[in-house]
Amino acid sequence: MAALGIAAPDFVLPDTHGRAVALDDFVDAPGLLVIFMCNHCPFVIHIRAELARSVKRYQGKGLAVVAISSNDAEAFPQDGPEAMARAVEEFGYTFPYLFDEAQSIAKAYEAACTPDFFLFDQERRLVYRGQFDGSRPGNDVPVTGADLEAAVEALAAGDAISLDQKPSIGCNIKWKAGNAPDYFG
Repeated sequence: MAALGIAAPDFVLPDTHGRAVALDDFVDAPGLLVIFMCNHCPFVIHIRAELARSVKRYQGKGLAVVAISSNDAEAFPQDGPEAMARAVEEFGYTFPYLFDEAQSIAKAYEAACTPDFFLFDQERRLVYRGQFDGSRPGNDVPVTGADLEAAVEALAAGDAISLDQKPSIGCNIKWKAGNAPDYFG
């Protein structure tokens, strides 16, 4: 897991309309949530409805949110830009969904799986990296987003965020051949 307190790595990536979205676009937001996700992962599919609802609440508190797909779209075309655009429409995502074709941004954030959540404060220092909640496909735990929600609520209130942060669990980022980072595996 990335170390708490690190600065948010810079990015400029295309959204599902081909427009460039950059870290600097969110400079005025009191916090920024960066989500690494994709379309085909069963762990993302399991939480996506609640994730869409939760993000709307977070955005109502002024939090900026961006999602990034870094999967190899040649090997997994369901995770490429065209399918991402359909997912935005189908699931009502209210956040930019960006494509990291070079996979360099996933590496910069030390993202390992989908979904993977990184919450930054107003100074863009990492304050939370962990799971959405304890629900997993097939474990019969309700999807609530409780872990991430607690961190977002604490950030919004100016309170300390618990250091008891459980790593996100999901599908590995689908690295292009020979492109897997040193921290992977």
